[in-house]
Amino acid sequence: MNAATPPAFLRRYTDLPALLHILSNRQLTLLDPKTWDDRNDAHFMAAYKERKGLKSLLALCFSQASETYHHWRVFSSGPSGVCIVFDRERLLEDIAEAPGISVGSMRYLTMKEAKQAAFHVDELPFVKRVAYKPEREFRALYASTTEEHAALDLPIRLTTIRGISLSPWMHASLSKSTAGAIRTIAGCERLRVSRSTLVSNEQWKKLAAEAI
Repeated sequence: MNAATPPAFLRRYTDLPALLHILSNRQLTLLDPKTWDDRNDAHFMAAYKERKGLKSLLALCFSQASETYHHWRVFSSGPSGVCIVFDRERLLEDIAEAPGISVGSMRYLTMKEAKQAAFHVDELPFVKRVAYKPEREFRALYASTTEEHAALDLPIRLTTIRGISLSPWMHASLSKSTAGAIRTIAGCERLRVSRSTLVSNEQWKKLAAEAI
């Protein structure tokens, strides 16, 4: 894949309750970014909201990166974490159906680059410090100058979901029943669900015994 070519997937790291909500209601939920852990990012979003005179500014974040330890630990730490893998093209089609939604990849800058840049107000929601670059974030925004919302549900098709990865910290004995429970949701009977082996992979560990 060319570096300039976007991946065919988008990943959303979350937890089991959020996953069940998404699958049962066939919708994603955009939320207010004011409580985000990255206070720099939250400040840029607040500045954008004020400068644009918005009553609502909500967001939902995805990753364009392959599975990493960082993503699991930061965004869905613990045994109830999940990673939802979306078909990028289909998800963007679903998003395009909703009014007031814009999307974009994040731009990562060093402090020196940021000081030299002349930001346009419309860029503020899509700029982060370079330390966050490995996240390869893709963001969906809802903005409104007339309606005030604390959250916004975005309808999606279940066929937009390629598969589900359960937390690598979920005990292996629980993963089969968890996957079975997920597949009892209407429309999810054939959904691909598997436990991530990122932190404990038998094929990888076997290589230690084969070392020469």
